[in-house]
Amino acid sequence: MSHAQAPVPGLSAASGRVQPRTRNRTNAAELGAAAVLLFLVAAAIFPHLLSSFDPLGINPAKAFSAPSSSHWFGTDESGRDIYSRVIYGTGQSLLIGVTATAIGMGLALVLGVLGGIGSRSVDFAVTRLNEVLFALPGLLLALVFIAIVGPGVVTSTIAVGLSTAPGYARIIRSQIRAVRGSAYVEAATVLGRRPVTILARHVLPNAVAPVFVLATLGVGQAIVWASSLSYLGLGAVPPAAEWGAMLSAGRTYIGTAWWMTVFPGAFIVLTAGAATVLGRSLQARTRQENR
Repeated sequence: MSHAQAPVPGLSAASGRVQPRTRNRTNAAELGAAAVLLFLVAAAIFPHLLSSFDPLGINPAKAFSAPSSSHWFGTDESGRDIYSRVIYGTGQSLLIGVTATAIGMGLALVLGVLGGIGSRSVDFAVTRLNEVLFALPGLLLALVFIAIVGPGVVTSTIAVGLSTAPGYARIIRSQIRAVRGSAYVEAATVLGRRPVTILARHVLPNAVAPVFVLATLGVGQAIVWASSLSYLGLGAVPPAAEWGAMLSAGRTYIGTAWWMTVFPGAFIVLTAGAATVLGRSLQARTRQENR
């Protein structure tokens, strides 16, 4: 006697793929990432509501205190509360990441538009320049810029922005090329619309929108790169309450005061991870809407 096989929860009858459970996991990941980013934004705007200690206030008597109920993340070599420093450093770290991404997107928009709508000679020049910049690793390009201009928070932010521009520019150029050959652009041309109007109303919105979704991934990457530069002493420097600078200050004491490095590093990882999860989620939804 044959027995009907009981349906397995979470499996599609046609393909056997785990659809509901995957959606639940995705939703849980998105909610978790959104909660992390909301907390970080709140910490950046209202740090005084989340911490009661002065991030720069020293107390030598409590130097190198381990994490406890009074100092959740412990204290550093000067007795400064690390939790307060991490919270107050959120604003500067997020500002650096967002600003660097905006700089990269702005430069990429200029290069992408010139390459996408320019003449063959302009497109050739822009493409060759973009290939030269793209051939260099992003962090190496930032280091070259800092070596020429000099270290500092502003310089490192600009350097990170410049290092992310080539990748965005290549995507924008290809998107503009694709949109220019679409039916609605041809229809607007037949109707006698001016080239500037077609570019502003049809080409740019449809070509740049996917790249702005991709830029959400770039914010997390920019924060990691800016923190790396600060760790090397080329960005924010101690005693600034910035995550990379805190990592740089704590590396000397990693064997005796691990909390000086672990907690700032954990916030960098959480921020980059949350931005990546939300960015990939937006990408997936955009692709589904375009199908």
